[in-house]
Amino acid sequence: MQIGIFALSAIVSLTASVLLVSRIERVGERLGLSEALLGLIAALAADGPEITSAVTAIAGGHGTIGVGVALGSNVFNLAALLGLSALIAGRIGLHRRSIVLEGGLGVLIALLSLAVVSGVVGPLLGLLLAFVAFLPYVIFSALRPAIRLRVSLPLRWSEWLVLALAEEESELAIAIRPRRGDGRDVAVAAVALITVLAASVAMEEAATSFGGQAGLAPIIVGGLILAAVTSLPNAVAAVYLASRGRGAAMLSTAFNSNALNVIVGLLIPAAILGLGAPSQDTGFVALFYVGLTAWAVALALRGRGLDRRSGSIIIVAYLVFVAVLATR
Repeated sequence: MQIGIFALSAIVSLTASVLLVSRIERVGERLGLSEALLGLIAALAADGPEITSAVTAIAGGHGTIGVGVALGSNVFNLAALLGLSALIAGRIGLHRRSIVLEGGLGVLIALLSLAVVSGVVGPLLGLLLAFVAFLPYVIFSALRPAIRLRVSLPLRWSEWLVLALAEEESELAIAIRPRRGDGRDVAVAAVALITVLAASVAMEEAATSFGGQAGLAPIIVGGLILAAVTSLPNAVAAVYLASRGRGAAMLSTAFNSNALNVIVGLLIPAAILGLGAPSQDTGFVALFYVGLTAWAVALALRGRGLDRRSGSIIIVAYLVFVAVLATR
């Protein structure tokens, strides 16, 4: 019974998530949002299932499952969005500025998640530090290109950031390119959002229930089962972008999705509700997330992109992650 509820909830949640992304993109186009900000909002909408599942688990006192969903999804994202995309596309060319900007921020957010999960810093401090790192990026992304150079930064910094975002936006504009939305799109987005939230809550509760009945460790339920299922929309989107040669857009999708999972799915609920005592299981997931993020960035920098070899390395690393968790 619980497996059937889980499967149905997953299908409904993922389908509604795809619909939500498409309608939000149309509304964003109507509002004249920059391509970079539109990509961020689309990533947040696509992250709806994993964020809701993680928050539901933490709110229900299942901190291990919540951490597993939030950070396990990020490990899966690296394997699917970067590794699998490179394997399918053959080679994904990436601009060095994009790798440094997105990858550097991605590593920093991953380190903050490790610090919080391991108990080195409290959730509230971790959240504040994450905001300090991520909000300037969001604000700068929201500005139109002509305005970005006027921001009070050293000239070389402004020029570098403008170029990095311009390289991404040149691909996002082609990859997303939604039509202008109207009131109907707003209504559909609202209904889709409610559906995603309700279905994701049901999915997490069903997974927790049948996981307990089957004797599965909470970290397996969160870090493997829920993490993989809830991340499927992002994986499909990344493969699509990579197959069309949109490397910078794919990289931005991967790291923005991971950052939002950490901030919205882990740090905010942990700061409000608490996270419980650190454990070896959650510490392992967080540490692996940091290591694989740094490794993926290093591979991309070394090869000015990702090819089948580097993509295979990332996928093999994920399989090691699965094998270790499966023994818990």
